[in-house]
Amino acid sequence: MNRLPKIILVLLLLMPATLFAQVAKPSFKIVPLGVLGGIDESNLSAYMIAPIGSNNYACLDAGTIHYGLEKAVKNKVFRSPAEEVMRHNIKGYFISHGHLDHLAGMVINSPEDTVKNVYGLTSTIETLKTHYFTWESWANFADDGGAPQLKKYHYKILTPGEQQPVENTEMMVTAFPLSHSNLTSTAFLMKSDDNYVLYLGDTGADAIEKSQNLNKLWAAVGPLVKMGRLKALMIEVSFPNEQPDKSLFGHLTPKLLMAELGQLQKIAGESVKGLNVVVTHLKPPVKSILKIKEQLRAGNTLGVKLTYPEQGKMLLF
Repeated sequence: MNRLPKIILVLLLLMPATLFAQVAKPSFKIVPLGVLGGIDESNLSAYMIAPIGSNNYACLDAGTIHYGLEKAVKNKVFRSPAEEVMRHNIKGYFISHGHLDHLAGMVINSPEDTVKNVYGLTSTIETLKTHYFTWESWANFADDGGAPQLKKYHYKILTPGEQQPVENTEMMVTAFPLSHSNLTSTAFLMKSDDNYVLYLGDTGADAIEKSQNLNKLWAAVGPLVKMGRLKALMIEVSFPNEQPDKSLFGHLTPKLLMAELGQLQKIAGESVKGLNVVVTHLKPPVKSILKIKEQLRAGNTLGVKLTYPEQGKMLLF
């Protein structure tokens, strides 16, 4: 009788850490406000994230805001009207790069928004400052750039690799540069207690981009995979495998994603089987999206848990 608990203990110790991450209680809630990579302007990249038990959200990219919030309210994710959630529950925007499909919702809704921070790498903030909140393109709702400055948004420059607090939330963030064709995109590593979610803006594969940015990112998060602390990895797949390398424009295919996840597994020294991988930024038309999903299913020899977010439907990790 006394041997049974010891056997169970040994079996538990032999189980991979990533499996514990999936059976443990959730640490984060994520509300997708927009999930596609175009051409539907009502459903572009934006994800609210908060720790379980908190209603203080950060918004990872901001392509679509109001329409996504209306869908979330309709799905009973929020009890308050969409405008109130935007004004009071979104505590800051994290913009991965300066492409319109990742920030249009923030710009369009800025007249009705409240005072908050806009986080990004220096290059991203410069794009916002010189191309969007300029008075030529849109009123300057920020506290830097063209006069007059309406000072609703405060630019917060993130230093790569340096953990910084997400103001007015219970989270911390670390930013990492990504290669996205001719500009720098960003990965945001969100931390709550000892648990993490990694969100990547648009990115190409290192081999195609002639970069080491993803390799450096995997080296940084590999220990979290090994310890079972990475609750979810949110990463784009924009095109099917048939897309020529010269026409990827800094994006991933199913084959390239699985190769990168294999590199993460190698660096982590731990199987990524069971790791939550949230597939973002799928590009229409529908036939391409269906092909991407089938190619991911067929190519998932690593055994990661693939999730396809739906606009306005909460995810727990």
